Parts: sequence; structure tokens; C-alpha cells
Amino acid sequence: MKRIYSKMLLATATAASVWLTGCDKIKDFEDTNTNPNGTPVPVTGALFTRAVAELGGREGGLAISAYTRPGYYAQYFSETQYPEASLYGVPQLEFTGNYSGFLYDLQNIINQNTDEATKNIVSVSGSNANQIATARILKAYAFWTITDRWGDVPYSEALQGNPLPKYDTQESIYADLLKELREAVDQFDNGLGMKGDIIFNGNTAKWKRFANSIRMQMALRMSKVYPNAGGLAATEFAAALNHPAGSIETNADNAKIDFPGGAYQNPWYVSYVVSSRIDDAISSTMTNTLSSLDDPRINDYGTSDVGFPYGLDRPNAIAVAPGWGLVLDGQSMSDAEDVIIMNAATVLFARAEAAERGWTSENAQDLYNAAVTASMAQWGYSGAAVTSYLSQTGVAYGATDHLKKIGTQKWLAMYPDGMQAWAEWRRTGFPELTPAQYATNTTKQIPRRFVYGTGEYGTNNDAVTEAAGRLQGGDTQDSRMWWDK
Repeated sequence: MKRIYSKMLLATATAASVWLTGCDKIKDFEDTNTNPNGTPVPVTGALFTRAVAELGGREGGLAISAYTRPGYYAQYFSETQYPEASLYGVPQLEFTGNYSGFLYDLQNIINQNTDEATKNIVSVSGSNANQIATARILKAYAFWTITDRWGDVPYSEALQGNPLPKYDTQESIYADLLKELREAVDQFDNGLGMKGDIIFNGNTAKWKRFANSIRMQMALRMSKVYPNAGGLAATEFAAALNHPAGSIETNADNAKIDFPGGAYQNPWYVSYVVSSRIDDAISSTMTNTLSSLDDPRINDYGTSDVGFPYGLDRPNAIAVAPGWGLVLDGQSMSDAEDVIIMNAATVLFARAEAAERGWTSENAQDLYNAAVTASMAQWGYSGAAVTSYLSQTGVAYGATDHLKKIGTQKWLAMYPDGMQAWAEWRRTGFPELTPAQYATNTTKQIPRRFVYGTGEYGTNNDAVTEAAGRLQGGDTQDSRMWWDK
């Protein structure tokens, strides 16, 4: 089971047969299992491409997270035929594939660029410092999404070949991830950027802005724990905001996975086109909200401006009349379509909220308007369309309900990133979502976390049991993690 947390490099041991008559005879066999045309050192640029694609793919790190189950919890999507997740069936899902997949690849890139025996060889994929910094940032982003789904998870002892790693507290994980991001930004040099980078194409300046933007989002995620100006969250936010490398401010700097197609395909394409399934639709919660605000993005978020009713049981779901829309382009999706993992609007809304909370001296209303404008521009709207939208009573910043408007508009702007939308809803309570009518869980409330997988209780029972014991209410989907006060 060691491969759960770290794919161990294969090693072969050759045993000398006792009948050999001299130590020099062994030399005749020492190259038998060596491929003269191969190399034991991986191409780190290729590893990075695979890690990114897996992180954003439906079968990888964000597979169940960003595009399905949390998307149901955030009410971005509705299940059309087999409702279970959207009715809050227990999300007892395994996270081990994240560790043995893209996280291992990212750690391997760091290791290969650190090891004196390999660092010169792998430098063809970028300077050692730039490869390490890039991998650290993406690894931090990935661990952030993992801990925000489950809470306490293996971290400090993970990816080291330890088959029974301890579960670190989410508080300590956050602290170390923020440290990783701070150090990584300052680690870049003027050498070649990361090859195989299908996010920023080796642009180190954009990676720095992405790292600072993650720090700002993580600082806000701690707002219930450290709400006050001058507190840890506010201090971390301001430090990231004021870093000379900057943060994401325009759509040109959006962090997006540029799926090349072929072996690495957009996850919605895989679902709708390759698998020919239409189990996921844009939800009525989303389309009703867009429609009520006369929001032009309703034409882009799904294949129809009619959403599928949210939270129906199977008998009612299969009886819904046709005409509802699939997510984004549905079955017209390209296999090479981008997946945005952080956009300018999200960062600008974060800055607006920080200003509204008194964490910074920026103008909250100006940032809010800039965030809405950036989101509209991302989907192709500008000028009079944006001016008209911002003038509506339900959208205009006005004199009251500032945090509600920021939270609701941020929810709209993050679509279809269900992982982040679910996390932000848990933190802010906005938008005000009504739980599924036919919810099957005991509390009938929207889940607050994923439950630890059964595999963990079978292979790392002591550690997972200890972590479950730290949760008030135990290992249930209704227990709140550290930042979810």
C-alpha cells in the first residue's frame, strides 16, 4: 500500500548465484537489465504537463471536486438521471489517487531538480530554480483544494514513501502552504521557464501573480478564524496584495489549463462527447439567478437559458420536460477547450471584500465594479452591456448588503469552478442557497466536507481515526473544518 502516498521508483536487486566462481564474473551481468537507449531520469517538462492535465481532468485531482459533487453543493449543476450527490448522499471519497498521481509527479519534479545527480540533466525543461518554484506553487494549490474538501489530511509526511503518514491539522497545512507560496515566488530566477507548462507557457511573472492570488484567497478563507484588521488573515492578505510581483488583475493573466486535446482532453468533453452522457446540467438555481438579474452570461453558462430543476429525486428528475441546458457548450465542447482555475474577477472580488472588511485601504466599490467588469469581459461583454448590468438595483453596490453582493457576484463569476464556489459558500453563506427538496442525508442540509474514504480506515486506521476525533461531530459531512466556523 506504500504507493498510495508515493509512487516508489522501481528498483531491481540482482542476487549473485552461489555457483559463480569469482567476483569479476558478476561484472559480466551488471548491464543486463539496463536499457542502453533509455534514461532513468524523467523528462520533467512532460511530467509537468501530465500533472496539470490530471489535476484539471475529470479522472484526476479535481475530477469529483471542481466539476461535479461540489458543483452540486454550490448548485451550479443538477443531476438529470441518477441523483445521489445532489441529494447529499455521504461523500465518502478517497483522496489517495491525488497523492499517487499529480502530487507525486510535482514532488518528483522538485526532487529531480534538487538532486545533484540529476539537476543538470533535467535543466533542459527549465532552470532548476524555476522548475522547483513552479512545481511548489501548483502543489500548494492542489493541497489547498484537498484540505478544503476533507479538512485534516496527510501532508508533512506525505510523498516521502511513508505508508502510514499522519494527518496534519488544516491549520498547520494552511500555514505551511502559505510559506511555500511566499518562498516559491521569491525563488524564481531569470533562467528558462518551465517547459510543458500548459497553464502559463513558462511565464514566470504570471506564476508569481498566481501564487500571490492564491495567498489572497487563502487569507480570506481564514476570515472566520481571524476576522479582524491586523489579524493573521488580514496581514497575510495585505502582504500578498503588496508584493512587488503583483496578483492577477486582468483576464490576460487568468490561470487556465490549456488542454491540448488528444491524450489530454477537456473534462466536459470527456463527459459529454467521449462518454456520451448528459447526467450533468446547468442548474435552475444558476439560470434563475442570472435571469433575475438580466445577466447576459446566461447565454454562455449553458446550452439553454433554462436550467434543470435542482435537487430532484429520480422519479421527478426523469419526468422533467426537455429544453434544459447542459453545462457550457455541452456536446459541442472541444477536447482542447481551456479550464480556468482562477480568474481576475475572483481576485478582484477578494480585494473588494478585504477592503470592505477594513483589511486594506483600497476602495471596495471600485474593486467590486472592476470585478464584475472583468467577469463580463471574460465572457465577451463590455461597454453598454456592463454599464447597464451594474446599474441594476440587485447588482449596484449601493449603501447596504455589500458582502452579500460581493459573495453572490463572486459565485456567479467563478462558474463552473464548483470546488471554489462551494468553499466560498461555506465561508460566507452567499448566495443564500436552499437545500435540495429531496435531500437524503439526516440533517437535510448542504454538506460541509467530504467524509474520509473507507480505504483510509483499512490501511491507515490510527491516523485517520485520530483526525476524525479532532472534528466536532466526528467524521461526518456536516462537521465543520477548521476555517468553517
